[in-house]
Amino acid sequence: MALKTVFVAFMLLLAINSQTTLGHDVKCENLDENTCAFAVSSTGKRCVLEKSMRRSGIEVYTCRSSEIEADKVTNIIESDECIKACGLDRKSLGISSDALLESQFTQKLCSVKCLNQCPNVVDLFFNLAAGEGTVLGRPVRL
Repeated sequence: MALKTVFVAFMLLLAINSQTTLGHDVKCENLDENTCAFAVSSTGKRCVLEKSMRRSGIEVYTCRSSEIEADKVTNIIESDECIKACGLDRKSLGISSDALLESQFTQKLCSVKCLNQCPNVVDLFFNLAAGEGTVLGRPVRL
């Protein structure tokens, strides 16, 4: 019985740590385009992906810290499962409330799976909605 309890505790910790960087400090400027969007630095600043063009015409992606602070979340890179559950894209540029105008997006964002697995993403978009004077509705089961 004790072994079963230890196993369950280990699995729970593994699940929680699957969204974090397992003890490493997240610095937005060190993240690549596949991990930047929806990450939060160790200082609590949200990371944003930006695209620029070099003189040669090549697109370059850069991750940087935004001025937007996350509520009660630090040092996290969202898991691929979270990104998928909430209907997000790792190649999202900047932080915008535009997606809130799309009903398919808000249905995924308010789904039980997204709400339960991705508190960082939910916090971000619910705060963006509030900043726009909108309140997102109750969770919808897909």
